[in-house]
Amino acid sequence: MATTSDIRNGLCIRYNNDIYKIIEFLHVKPGKGPAFVRTKMKSVTSGKVLDNTFSAGHKLEDVRVETHKFQYLYNDGEFYHFMNEADYTQIRLLEAALDNPGLMKEGEVVTVLINTEDNMPLSVDLPASVILEVTHTEPGVKGNTATNATKPATVETGAEVNVPLFINEGDKIKIETAKGTYKERVKE
Repeated sequence: MATTSDIRNGLCIRYNNDIYKIIEFLHVKPGKGPAFVRTKMKSVTSGKVLDNTFSAGHKLEDVRVETHKFQYLYNDGEFYHFMNEADYTQIRLLEAALDNPGLMKEGEVVTVLINTEDNMPLSVDLPASVILEVTHTEPGVKGNTATNATKPATVETGAEVNVPLFINEGDKIKIETAKGTYKERVKE
């Protein structure tokens, strides 16, 4: 059993007969009344995000998880297929288990959380940032900006990201996977 003081990003807990992963939390100590923890949790089975508040000292049933490195192989429309780098076994996951599937390119190594009780994969964690090539974007017109103007760009995985006007087709860009936002242009 865990308590509210053990809450951290990535912690998996059993709540309302489902397994949730903590994606955000905030310890709050108001001037009047008891302390509490505000959380944002994502269901690993349905992908539904839930906001919840736990009072200080509340007992939580944590789920023991292991992390394994898997290589993303391909997407067949319904399932995303991965291969364990240690023993070459393959698993397939629904899109709901993935945080940002549009930023995964084939061959990418990701971290998969696996429930130790039944060896079921719970969620997939991408690296903090990925480098992808821009396949389509409109040309930026010089002089039509006041401040930090952006334009949509399609990357090689098919995802769409807002980028600054100086980015052109063929450029490689670094994308922050947590938010799915442009970080910087990558020089070769």
